[in-house]
Amino acid sequence: MRPLTDLSRLSLNQATTQNWSLKQAVDGCARAGIPWFGPWRHKVAETGLSAGAQIIRDAGLKVSSLCRGGFFPAATVAERQARIEDNRRAIDEAAELGTDVLVLVCGPAPDRNIQAAREMVRDGIAELLPYAREHGVKLAIEPLHPMFAADRSVIVTLGQALDIAEQFDAQVGVAIDVYHVWWDPEVYPQIERAAGRILGFHVNDWLVPTPDILLGRGMMGDGVIELRRLRAAVEQAGYSGPIEVEIFNQAIWDADGDAVLTQMCERYLEHV
Repeated sequence: MRPLTDLSRLSLNQATTQNWSLKQAVDGCARAGIPWFGPWRHKVAETGLSAGAQIIRDAGLKVSSLCRGGFFPAATVAERQARIEDNRRAIDEAAELGTDVLVLVCGPAPDRNIQAAREMVRDGIAELLPYAREHGVKLAIEPLHPMFAADRSVIVTLGQALDIAEQFDAQVGVAIDVYHVWWDPEVYPQIERAAGRILGFHVNDWLVPTPDILLGRGMMGDGVIELRRLRAAVEQAGYSGPIEVEIFNQAIWDADGDAVLTQMCERYLEHV
């Protein structure tokens, strides 16, 4: 498992610098020599889509993905359709920003019927796919850790994500975040199965003890995840694209942003 020797694939997922605006994050990437950037829709909206896209272009950054679409399950047909329309807007935004990957966090069940919610996810992707194809945007299903099943996603394993993706062509794939999949005893066979459908790879670490369900991710090297082995596995499966650092952690958000990016670059080379 060879180490990474440069930052050419490194991407800052904007969640890691939550307290920064889009322009602040882009400028931080430029100062740190980080060539890729993964914006979030609410941060883009604060700046404005056209202005945000111009800021990224002017800095010479490449956009690794847009977070996030998804949240397909809903209690009524009208609400499900409204969510499809919001995903269409997300596809428009991804295309304007210059990325061909929209990350899907698929959403929780609106009631106790988790299987019906999973069918809504599949149906939502099927309805969205023609629009995504027209705009050259791929849909990356991101399975979340099972502890998020009740409030963020009914898709909780890489295997489940692939069960859906494989019902479509390669326009639908998966985003693999180590925080969500490291624990799965089937993770390596499922990564092998995902060959040709891996659209994104996100890194961070699992802290022990976990300080918070949502805001408990750690900087690479501070936890227990076999980061380099997972990176080697996705590469063996054919993925050679950007590697996003995505960390939800209040202490990291409150720290000096430039210091966070400096440490992020160091830990990326040391542990990923």
